[in-house]
Amino acid sequence: QEQLVESGGGLVQAGGSLRLSCAASGHSFSSYAMGWFRQSPGKEREFVATIHWSGSSTHYADSVKGRFTISRDNAKNTVYLQMNSLKPEDTAVYYCAANKDSFGLGILDQAWKYNYWGQGTQVTISS
Repeated sequence: QEQLVESGGGLVQAGGSLRLSCAASGHSFSSYAMGWFRQSPGKEREFVATIHWSGSSTHYADSVKGRFTISRDNAKNTVYLQMNSLKPEDTAVYYCAANKDSFGLGILDQAWKYNYWGQGTQVTISS
């Protein structure tokens, strides 16, 4: 099974930046599409961003478009989420997820399309 471990969360002030990392320990990271989701108390898990297995395409939620950037380094088995111009509403637990077979699923913007999940990392934005 693929194991995903997020890191880089923390407390920052509004307008600041943070970079999250997700390290994979499985054998097939380079063939997986990857995604970031977030969840705050009392709300459903929300799509943030996804990246093709090759890194050739990305998609973002409207709420983070222009502020967040997803990227990956397959040589390091790692996916990143660079978060800039952070807002208090970005406060959530952020989860990394992997999809092992994306053919026919379209844009991977829904949680059920992913097979593996990390434990999450807390991001708190103060005002």
